[in-house]
Amino acid sequence: MRQAMILAAGLGTRLRPLTDTMPKALVPVGGRPLLDIVIDKLAQQGFDRFVVNVHHFAQQIIDHVKSLEIPSILISDETAQLLETGGALKKAQQLFRDDEPILIHNVDILDNVDYQWFSRQHQPDEDAVLLVSRRKTKRYLLFDNAMRLMGWKNIETGEVKSPYPWLRESDFTIDDSLEVHALPNSQLSTLNTQLYAFAFSGIHSFSPRLFPLMDRFPDRFAIIDFYLSVCHRASIVGLPKQDLQVLDVGKLDSLQEAEDFLIRL
Repeated sequence: MRQAMILAAGLGTRLRPLTDTMPKALVPVGGRPLLDIVIDKLAQQGFDRFVVNVHHFAQQIIDHVKSLEIPSILISDETAQLLETGGALKKAQQLFRDDEPILIHNVDILDNVDYQWFSRQHQPDEDAVLLVSRRKTKRYLLFDNAMRLMGWKNIETGEVKSPYPWLRESDFTIDDSLEVHALPNSQLSTLNTQLYAFAFSGIHSFSPRLFPLMDRFPDRFAIIDFYLSVCHRASIVGLPKQDLQVLDVGKLDSLQEAEDFLIRL
């Protein structure tokens, strides 16, 4: 048995005018709503419980879910307030079984991930597994040589987030080959620690053991900020996938690309 949370509460502003009359989750790709595409894929790979958070045109999603032939789809209602990725998970915690990891997946993401494989990669002693790849982006997660999460850097602004003071105080660069280089006299250079930069796919596996650590967080927060706050006291690891293909169906001009993507898969 496997369980998943599908993040479907977003406003879908980049998909206007379609989302002026429907939620992003019900935008069709190849004649099928995005929500159905994600749920069907996961159901075929052994998932039997789904939690879907709703906000924008929430009732449309609720009514649509009732029409599906999958009884184990539960709704987490965020009509009063959008809670972001971390807050959504925190609010929905009572809807999950507490003895197995939770796959977190955005409703507007299409991918080539084998989720039976991904579920097997989450080891019993790991609190969260983040699917990552060697892809150029503006914001990188930083891992040590055991792929334990250490921090995050925005290469445009230079901002660094980490629970480790030595990393926040370090001067380092990430080059075009995605190698991390400590600058002279930085804390990182002094400690002789090697870091590795990866792009986060937005797909991750979350252990319910982490829920108590969310108690001190507000109702609304991003899950990546949570991970960066607790990675020094919890086992948050990265899982690289070399052939990872992820398509964000976030704009109108991406809809045809999404149909082509599904055909290729």
